[in-house]
Parts: sequence; structure tokens; C-alpha cells
Amino acid sequence: MTIKQISIFLENKPGRLSFPCGVLATKGINIVTLSLADTKQFGILHLVVGPWREAVAALEEAGCVVRVTDVVAVEVPDRAGAMERLLRIAEDETLNIDYMYAFAEKRGDHAVIVFRFTDPDAAIAALQRRSVNVLAPVDLF
Repeated sequence: MTIKQISIFLENKPGRLSFPCGVLATKGINIVTLSLADTKQFGILHLVVGPWREAVAALEEAGCVVRVTDVVAVEVPDRAGAMERLLRIAEDETLNIDYMYAFAEKRGDHAVIVFRFTDPDAAIAALQRRSVNVLAPVDLF
């Protein structure tokens, strides 16, 4: 099952990053995990939050440019070699990874990795065939 990721386009200038975080904070929306990518002129803030529809509405109302995409969250044992095994599975199954990032908190003795696959449905099917635990939104929030 996919989860919804919110991407916010930001100018690459001091102070721009705190604005969307403040918008979500005033609405009581907690950021579960995030990633920031940048270029010289702009940045893209990727967020996973629980009530994503409410977050999108609040951000758009505040004037942010927002995009919602499907991402896949999987559990990976927190030990040496586990990430390499997962990436080999993706390679063997010819899954294209656009980008990935990790949750700060662990689930027991497992890390949680968020992947943006070119074809998330094919990725989920392939990962599940290979006994990778793909998380549903209810598992994360």
C-alpha cells in the first residue's frame, strides 16, 4: 500500500523552510518524516504527515505550491547489510528508485525507509513477493 507524501516547492533563501513547518504547527499537524532537496534557485521539501489532506489544504491556503505523490514505506532490519539486500531486490526486480529517505524513529529493531518509485504499484507487488514488509498508512500513524 502506498502512503501520501507532500512536496512543497520553496525558494532557496534563508527563512523559507520554517514557513510551511509553521503553517502545519499552527494546525496541530505533526511531521512524521521529511527530506529536503535543493538546487541553486529552489528546494523541494518532502513531508509525510498523518492527516495529509488537512496539511495540503492548510499549506495551499497559506500560498504554498504543493504536490501530493505516492511513496512506499518499508521496514528494514536495523543491521549491517539489510539496506544492501533491499536495494538488490529493487535491482533484481528492475524497480527504478527516484529517491529515498529514512524515518528518524525506528519500529522496534527495524528502520523505516521511504521510497519514491517510478511505478509504486509494481514496486509494492515485487517487494511483497520477496517478503519485504511494505507498511500501510495505519502502520505509520
